Order: sequence, then structure tokens, then C-alpha cells
Amino acid sequence: MYAQETKGVVVRVEPHFLDEESEPEDNRFFWTYSVEIENTGAEPIQLVGREWRITDAKNRTEIVRGRGVVGEEPVIEPGQSFRYTSAAPLATASGFMAGAYTMVSQGGDHFEALIPSFALDSPYGAATRH
Repeated sequence: MYAQETKGVVVRVEPHFLDEESEPEDNRFFWTYSVEIENTGAEPIQLVGREWRITDAKNRTEIVRGRGVVGEEPVIEPGQSFRYTSAAPLATASGFMAGAYTMVSQGGDHFEALIPSFALDSPYGAATRH
């Protein structure tokens, strides 16, 4: 598991390679990743946006930006967590992802909560260094 804390927001990510969804002969490799966002601060926060940098083994990077996550803009109370699972395909057997969530505090302050860089490794390629 990968973890990063920014301003009282702890982001934990656990990637999983899905062999049954992948087609190595067609250069299609598929992962899911489970994310937990924990509010260790003193006031509620809302996740309103995201930016992901998805990089494959050939150093090709795709930037994905959008509102919320999985169709939600969750409010996370102090001491609480929000969890979701999403997916990422790559054309190479390994890569990595990193990014940030745009958060808004109850007082209206916007800040970025960093998403730790995490490896997307499969049994079909060498482990990724990042």
C-alpha cells in the first residue's frame, strides 16, 4: 500500500493487476486501484476535483482531470474516510500513476491533497521504478 499525507488528508492507494481482463498479446494490461482518503484534520473537507498522471513503461504520460471521483464529490468529516475503486488500462506491462485531489475546507480554502506515486506492475514486465 502507498500513502501520502497533505494538510491532514491521508491518501492511501492499493493497486491490483487484473490478469483476467488483460490481453498481453494485444498490449492491453489492466489494473484496478483502491483509494482511501482519510480526514485527520479538525474540520470537514470536500473532494471537488482530481488530476491523475498515468505513465506507461515507454514514458508516455496521460493527464486525466475532472470533477470529484467516481461521480461523487464527497464531504469527509474529521476522523472519517472515503473509499472507492477505479481502473486504469495501459499499453505496456508496467507503469505508474500519481496525482492530486482538489479539496475545499469548510472555511472555503482550496488545497491539493497529493496522491502518492504508485507502481502498476504486472507479471509480464520488469518492476517499475518511480
